[in-house]
Amino acid sequence: MRIGELARRAGVSTRVLRYYEQQGLLAPARAGNAYREYDDADVARAEQVALMVRSGLPTRLIKAVLDLEETLARDPAASCPNEVAGLLADELSELDARIACLARSRATIAEYLQRTRSTATAVGAPG
Repeated sequence: MRIGELARRAGVSTRVLRYYEQQGLLAPARAGNAYREYDDADVARAEQVALMVRSGLPTRLIKAVLDLEETLARDPAASCPNEVAGLLADELSELDARIACLARSRATIAEYLQRTRSTATAVGAPG
C-alpha cells in the first residue's frame, strides 16, 4: 500500500509517517519508482508508534523500545541493555511526576467545584 492508505488505516497524517521514518521508527520498502510501499505490519507499527507518542513518550525512547522488542523477538533470552533500562527508568520517574501533578490538579478542581456548588446551594441557586 502507499503512504496515503497507511495514513488512513493508522489514523495519522502522511507528514507524521514521514517523520516516523526520519526517526527510524518506520522503514518502508521502496518500489522501483522510489515510492514508499507499506504492508499490514507497517500499519500495526504505525499505530503502535502513534499510541506511544500520544502517551507522551519521546521518539528516541520509542525507537529504543521498538529495537528492544525486535531483539527479544529474535532472541527471547536477550536482556534489556543498561542504557535502555536507564532511559526507561528516567521516563518512569517523569511519568510518576506528571501523574502526581495531574492528581493535585484534579483535587484542586474537584475542591473548587465542591465549594462552588456549596456556595450556590447556600444562596438558593439551583445546583
